[in-house]
Amino acid sequence: MTRRRVGLWLIGAFGGVGTTITLGLTAMAKGLSGRTGLVTDLPMFEGLTLPEPGDFVIGGHDIRQTSFVESAEEFRRNSGAFSGELIAACRDELKAASDRVRPGTKLGSGASISRMGDWGDAQPARTAKEAVDRIGADLAAFVAAEKIDHLIVLSVASTEAPFLLGDVHQTWDGLNAALGSIGPDLLPSSSLYALAAIQAGHTYLNFTPSLGASIPALYELAEKTGSLHGGKDGKTGETLMKTVLAPMFAARNLEVMSWVGHNIFGNRDGVILDDPVNKSSKVDTKDRVVTQILGYKPKTLVTIEYIPDMGDWKTAWDHIHFRGFLDTKMTLQFTWQGCDSLLAAPLAIDLARLADLERGRGGKGLMTHLAAFFKGPEGVGENDFFKQTRMLEEYVAKAKQ
Repeated sequence: MTRRRVGLWLIGAFGGVGTTITLGLTAMAKGLSGRTGLVTDLPMFEGLTLPEPGDFVIGGHDIRQTSFVESAEEFRRNSGAFSGELIAACRDELKAASDRVRPGTKLGSGASISRMGDWGDAQPARTAKEAVDRIGADLAAFVAAEKIDHLIVLSVASTEAPFLLGDVHQTWDGLNAALGSIGPDLLPSSSLYALAAIQAGHTYLNFTPSLGASIPALYELAEKTGSLHGGKDGKTGETLMKTVLAPMFAARNLEVMSWVGHNIFGNRDGVILDDPVNKSSKVDTKDRVVTQILGYKPKTLVTIEYIPDMGDWKTAWDHIHFRGFLDTKMTLQFTWQGCDSLLAAPLAIDLARLADLERGRGGKGLMTHLAAFFKGPEGVGENDFFKQTRMLEEYVAKAKQ
């Protein structure tokens, strides 16, 4: 039986998450690693037609001219995330994937991200249309060269600054008319990639807090082209814990008076989030979930600090002050420490597998059943992890019918 070829095009390919996805898929395909951490390897997914690790073909965009091998070695040195033996065993596949990565655009990315690399600076795009056309040409060339059956564009790039939408973003006709005349102020970089993917009918997934496809005009375009999309901001650590613990307080009628979370980490995402403007995008999605789940707003504080020596290891300390019976004040505290990219990569692979399943079922538009994977799930007002998981379970049950 001939397996389908699923293209996985990574925006920010050579970053920690992109590198871990690429190494992880290769290691699993070669039988060098198990599947711990993959939600789609749980028993409830048995019997579904999901792509296997070896079915994926990796390509991508980046503004840093490096390679998956160099990035993996850097992570091994700085974070001890991968063994030298595993990298060596996957070297040929990592090199082949690196050869399929193209220079990305910096148009609309902001100063902090622009400083990260200069690949492609020789001929920078001047308008949104020019950038989208170049991205689209790279995607089309990849599909043709690799004989891809389904292309999934997955954003694992650095977090952009918040972007305010205007009238021009409300309809596809309005946005399309402005593409050729407005430069970096029309769309952030993440949305240029989303537009190129959706315009061509490819699937787009946003694992970041950046704007991406969260634009009325792109929702409209996706319905026209049949593109699948979903996001945003992968839920991997502290916020995952919030969406698990907050329902407990609500169910036991314990009043949360304050919830303070302090986060430190040292990877490249930390460099970008050291910029207060970019940081505000991440803080917003991390902070809002508690209020939504509880139904009222306690005093909350979220801090994110860049500590270079931490490498890819993220640590979060949370202090929850709550009131119980007879107005007695009590405290819950927890510490979460995990390797950021190794928490994120399996979830990103899960999303790609489930998106391919939905494509096979004839789906189009927003995939709301993927809410459990995101801090700010688009089209879903529910942040309770258990209720989100039930949404996924109900989807899986229907997919098996």
